[in-house]
Amino acid sequence: MPVRLTLAVAVFLVVAIGVSLAAGILPLPVPGGSAALVGVGAASLAVTVLGCVVAARVVDRRPLTDYGLRIGREWWIDCGFGLALGAVLQAGIFLAGWAAGWYVPRGTLVSRSGESFLLGIAGVIAFFLAVGVYEELLVRGWLLTNLAEGFRLVGDRTAAGLATVLSAGVFGVLHATNPNATTLSTTIIGLAGVFLALGYLLTGELAIPIGVHVTWNLTQGAVFGFGVSGVSLPVTVVETQVVGPSVLTGGQFGPEGGVLGLAGVILGCVAIAWWVRRRTGRLRLHPAVTAPELLDGEGEGSDGEDEGSDGESEGSDDGSDVEAD
Repeated sequence: MPVRLTLAVAVFLVVAIGVSLAAGILPLPVPGGSAALVGVGAASLAVTVLGCVVAARVVDRRPLTDYGLRIGREWWIDCGFGLALGAVLQAGIFLAGWAAGWYVPRGTLVSRSGESFLLGIAGVIAFFLAVGVYEELLVRGWLLTNLAEGFRLVGDRTAAGLATVLSAGVFGVLHATNPNATTLSTTIIGLAGVFLALGYLLTGELAIPIGVHVTWNLTQGAVFGFGVSGVSLPVTVVETQVVGPSVLTGGQFGPEGGVLGLAGVILGCVAIAWWVRRRTGRLRLHPAVTAPELLDGEGEGSDGEDEGSDGESEGSDDGSDVEAD
């Protein structure tokens, strides 16, 4: 799979550069208003979806939906859980920091750009919906999947592990140049990449990661007024002053740059494992992550043979899960 992996990296770089150019219109750290947010979100989403569609058809020979977007009733239920989880985790972070005296609320319904609060919050919601979709599609749905399939000769579980670590590392590095980023924030963002990948690994769908990603960012920045990976938003429901140690609170970068954010990531992993086990009765690596069904019908896992696997797979024709632990 060296050629496939090389092409995967090349396509990823092209899409990432395109997204970066699209994001270049956004003045940081404080956007001028909701219009800038909506513009950069829409442009980045369009570039990512177009890039992934081309890569899926030309390189991978598969439909875009095969990257965790087989949307149906179960998909939306999992996405609903993810949306709730992201909001609850950020609320917990705020309450813990407030109780410790590290966060001090200073005002409510604040518009930092001077525009209408309702207009601003609508723009922020649209922006984070776009971010949740395009970042998860690119980093988890497309990159992680390609890496896992490329490493499959070493066994499904090992391949998925390597793909998760590498894609999470890329996720961390992509945020390393954000305003107020530190070595600690980059590390925690990388670990957050593992957290977001977990829902995909266990379900084969991006429903949970997209849901968590949207409300984690939205609640963090537009509800409690924290920085979102170093970026300050034009509006917030609560204006929060951060007075605690940066190593604990994340400082101006936001909670994911400190120990409180790390605690949220760890609790989030536990919550996802609980949810999937409750829904399915087991915790297993989903075969869709490592064994694609390609357009020509010659998917690597379609004949039930797991070449290079560790012998503990339970593949089946209906896409049942594979033992992960």
